[in-house]
Amino acid sequence: MSRRIPSSFVLVLLLCLAGMLWPAGAQPAAGQEPFDPDAYFAPMRWRNIGPTRGGRSVAVTGVVGQPLTYYFGGTGGGVWKTEDGGLSWRNVSDGFFGTASVGAIAVSESDPNVVYVGMGEHAVRGVTTSHGDGVYRSTDGGRTWTHVGLEKTRAISRIRVHPRNPDLVYVAAQGAPYGPTQERGIYRSRDGGVTWERVHFVSERAGASDLAMDMTNPRILYAAYWEHLRRPWIVESGGPGSGIYKSTDGGDTWAPIEKGLPEPRGKIGVDVSRADPDRVYAIVEAEPGEGGLYRSDDGGAHWRQMNGERILQARSWYYMEVFADPQDADTVYVMNAPFLRSIDGGRTFETVRVPHGDNHDLWINPRDPRNMINANDGGANVTFDGGRSWSTQRNQPTAQFYRVITDGRFPYHVYGGQQDNSAIGIPSAAPGGIGWSDFYDVSGCESAYIAFDDEDDPQRVYGTCIEGDIDLWERASGERKPIRPYPELNLGVNPIDQRYRFNWNNPVIHSRHAKGVIYQAGNVLFRSDDGGQSWRPVSPDLTRNDPEKQQVGGGPITNENAGGEVYNTIFYVIESPVQEGTLWAGTDDGLVHLTRDGGASWQEVTPPQVRQLGRGGGPAPGEALINSIEASPHDPARAYVAVSRYKFNDFT
Repeated sequence: MSRRIPSSFVLVLLLCLAGMLWPAGAQPAAGQEPFDPDAYFAPMRWRNIGPTRGGRSVAVTGVVGQPLTYYFGGTGGGVWKTEDGGLSWRNVSDGFFGTASVGAIAVSESDPNVVYVGMGEHAVRGVTTSHGDGVYRSTDGGRTWTHVGLEKTRAISRIRVHPRNPDLVYVAAQGAPYGPTQERGIYRSRDGGVTWERVHFVSERAGASDLAMDMTNPRILYAAYWEHLRRPWIVESGGPGSGIYKSTDGGDTWAPIEKGLPEPRGKIGVDVSRADPDRVYAIVEAEPGEGGLYRSDDGGAHWRQMNGERILQARSWYYMEVFADPQDADTVYVMNAPFLRSIDGGRTFETVRVPHGDNHDLWINPRDPRNMINANDGGANVTFDGGRSWSTQRNQPTAQFYRVITDGRFPYHVYGGQQDNSAIGIPSAAPGGIGWSDFYDVSGCESAYIAFDDEDDPQRVYGTCIEGDIDLWERASGERKPIRPYPELNLGVNPIDQRYRFNWNNPVIHSRHAKGVIYQAGNVLFRSDDGGQSWRPVSPDLTRNDPEKQQVGGGPITNENAGGEVYNTIFYVIESPVQEGTLWAGTDDGLVHLTRDGGASWQEVTPPQVRQLGRGGGPAPGEALINSIEASPHDPARAYVAVSRYKFNDFT
């Protein structure tokens, strides 16, 4: 059978070919110029092939006085702007920003040329979450940007700008998701970000999850704090650092306002009504029956629970956003998996249909509350009729893909799983350009690895999903068939009680040497010789198998068991392209194993440098994410390993 160089190796191959054209250290012949790799590759350009199906967003804003102008921030795509009410969007941050994950956006109401962006998404997933590098400012409506500091805040949840002074700005720094840090709290700048002062701080583990400003009296601020820590195996949400604080002097001094709030508390969102500045809403994570929507009618001095329905605080670490209508004190919105609205002061809620679920942010036009922009896991959408209709998200090329793979057809197709959408195939070229109708669903789900039966003409496509689900897609019929190695429903089951553990992003590969042979990885490696009809384990547990890291996925208040927190799993598998039966496996807890006989025996070959990570006082010494392995196309004994420890707040 034909063997195609893996797509992930193309750039390395090009560099090797360049080296062949002019080997390192060789002298040019008389009259020849030395080889310049920068000039050689200068004509190459990145080309966006789509899909134009929006990806996750947690930050949106409109512009007061310009009802067709809006901004949204992608969790991996920077800042986008529309000036036609969402009919079209263009990126305005490329070439200026050092990172791509946006956590907050604010436009000055007194000078719409002034835009502030806080980097680092605050809805901290165990997967696909990236940190930010502080705050950027534009003074020309997004044409150009200047970085204005706060690099180590990592995740910014909210920015508030004084309604009459565009240079007076406040930043709520939620801070690093993966470790205790000092760079949390509320920051203030009086000079447009030239200088900053931290005006409030609670603790190394309590970050500012929200910030509200009384726009009728901007000296009054409300800050919500969230004590939290995200580990690879658990979300720790809640503790003594979670609470609400109020300032009446522009941030110089702060006092806790907790009378009537439940204890213990976790994540909190807060907002104050423009229609009645004594009306303050808070959405509070707490024990069952104690959490939900709270309301104060005296500026936060006293609180009472208005609604304790579970739907308001599901998966609290991911949502917990509340927004008060600027003209009606009794209308309030809560962002959760559904988009929720109350018109009776929070007593009851109705669901508002939006283009995509998992809602994170909302901007309401203070001059016309029917006009809003919403951010969710499918992008950003605008409404002019109070949510009865919304602009499309099919014009935002901000999708996040876990892994991609290409086939060998012409034009070749690219396959991968899109975060919170489906796994797709998309051609690299199409008559008239690649459009919405050109991409198609294949096997697997949002977190898919994809594998083929035949790289040159894939008719059977295998794709994985959370909890170890895997299915087979037949191109000819379009049908899908589940082929899970072990028939077990793991959702809601603690990892320690599962027969096999699978990562949210669990691997599947097809053998390069034997048709019909596929491998899927959990905590052991499975092999099928008949395209998934039957399976057998071909390895022992290749992870650290630490029972203490296989318990409940969240606490101390809310459990989290949606598949993302399963730890001690195999995260990457690859077979040597030149030697059958030689397979490499890397885990999410820092181990690399090799077999040369198809799994009959295994050898641990973890690089010694990986074993030393974190031993200088860091958490979980030696544990790391083996994110990718590339097997040499020439030597079966050679491989390249990509390793990270950002989930331990270690960026070495």
